[in-house]
Amino acid sequence: MTDELAYVDPTRDNFDRFKALPRDTPIHMLNLIRFKPLATYPDGHALAGAGLTGEAAYREYMRTIQPVLERAGGKIAWAGGFDCVVTGPAEWPWDETFVMSYPDAAAFMGMVKDPDYAPVVVHRQAAVADSRLVRFSPA
Repeated sequence: MTDELAYVDPTRDNFDRFKALPRDTPIHMLNLIRFKPLATYPDGHALAGAGLTGEAAYREYMRTIQPVLERAGGKIAWAGGFDCVVTGPAEWPWDETFVMSYPDAAAFMGMVKDPDYAPVVVHRQAAVADSRLVRFSPA
């Protein structure tokens, strides 16, 4: 990893911009994820010190977030494995690339406020070295 900033959770300013946009229209969320070599769970968590890779911790996040996603109406609209860059730098720093679809931004907001979200997002936070989460309006 370079000396540039790493992003795991949204900044307050970015989340405020998200909340200021319309909440009643469908959205797609582009997810770009780079894993840590080893997951870093907080002290006291059942998986702290378990030696899980970042990728394994992220798989646990994706497994345990499913009921929360279903309640929000979220689903993977597209996922793909990286092959090569055709235009741009040859390096691709992301381990996971996918697009989530939500019926509207209010559904996404409801997901992050769901009481079952906090206990599972810890897996994502333990797994991710850097990420981008970008909101798009579906065409």
